[in-house]
Amino acid sequence: MPKNYMEDIVDHLLPSVLEKHTGICVCDKCIEDIKALTLNQLKPMYVVTDQGKAYAKINELSRQFQINVIQKIVESIRIVQNNIRHE
Repeated sequence: MPKNYMEDIVDHLLPSVLEKHTGICVCDKCIEDIKALTLNQLKPMYVVTDQGKAYAKINELSRQFQINVIQKIVESIRIVQNNIRHE
C-alpha cells in the first residue's frame, strides 16, 4: 500500500521545531492542524517498497531538504496559532 513518507518526516521534525516556539498551543487539535497544513504545502513522497523508503531516507538527509520542511512547519505553526479553532 502506498505511504506518503513525507508524513514520517514531518512527524520526526515537528517536536524539535515546537520546542523552539514558546507560548503556542500544543493540544492534539492544534498539532493535527499544523501537520495537515504542513503536508498540504509539501510535495507528497509516496513509497511502496523498501527501495523507495531508502531513496526517500537519503533525500531526507539533505540539509536543504530538512530546512525546506522546517520552514513549512514554522509557517503552519504561525497560521494555526493565529487561527485557533478551539476555546
